[in-house]
Amino acid sequence: MTRTAQLATPRWGYGTNGLTDLRLDDALALLADLGYDGVGLTLDHMHLDPLAPDLAARTRRVARTLHRHHLTATVETGARYVLDPRRKHGPSLLDPDPDARAARARLLVRAVQVAADLGAHAVHCFSGITPDNTDRDTAWKRLADALDPVLNAADDAGIPLAIEPEPGHLLATLADFHHLRRALGSPNALGLTLDLGHCQCLEPEPPADCVRAAAPWLRHVQIEDMRRGVHEHLPFGEGEIDFPPLLDALAATGYQGLTVVELPRHSHAGPDLAAASLSFLRAAAAQGGSSA
Repeated sequence: MTRTAQLATPRWGYGTNGLTDLRLDDALALLADLGYDGVGLTLDHMHLDPLAPDLAARTRRVARTLHRHHLTATVETGARYVLDPRRKHGPSLLDPDPDARAARARLLVRAVQVAADLGAHAVHCFSGITPDNTDRDTAWKRLADALDPVLNAADDAGIPLAIEPEPGHLLATLADFHHLRRALGSPNALGLTLDLGHCQCLEPEPPADCVRAAAPWLRHVQIEDMRRGVHEHLPFGEGEIDFPPLLDALAATGYQGLTVVELPRHSHAGPDLAAASLSFLRAAAAQGGSSA
């Protein structure tokens, strides 16, 4: 068997949080026309609002659109102000107010149902920033308790909950993911969203080594360029990541889900960046040997 034959073929997606100036139907048509395999669908007011009426009917309509365009999906929950118009990503799973934590948990349970109705392969989430005057032990307990109903819903639906290590959050690194996993008793429904740029930003090991270490728990992947020590999502070629060996490492894990371009601050140039990103990734994968 050749080296190339041993590597999984990449399946590229693009995040709708980088296409917020487009209607969702237009965004999906664009990605299909460009040749993407799927979409990272952020539930937000402009794209499948999770809090507006008739969510089930609207979700069925999006499912039909995805099917028509031969696109698959992951469901992402990083909308900045979907729950609170005054607090970015608030309330979080770490909020001191138990009712506020429950509101975030309910949103995630709703995201699981949306993912099931869409036939998505994972639901993404994150911990949130530790509130002021909150010790880490308390924060970890809040996180574990708040995730319990979400993990139950994910297990019932057969949709993995893929939590993302996010710079600046309580759960910021792969080591933090394992801390949570062990605290919860390694539930089957809990997986990992690995943002490859975040590996470059703050993990102690090189990104390719992070991918290999994360392989057993990998359920969702995000990708962009980034620089060491700077949490800024950059278009490809503007950061420091060496992509061919990184994509080879990802393909060698056998990961079958989407690898989603994550450029949430570049929506003003979304269509052009979606086209350029796919060209870059295909070339990098071919250079490394992980393309079909």
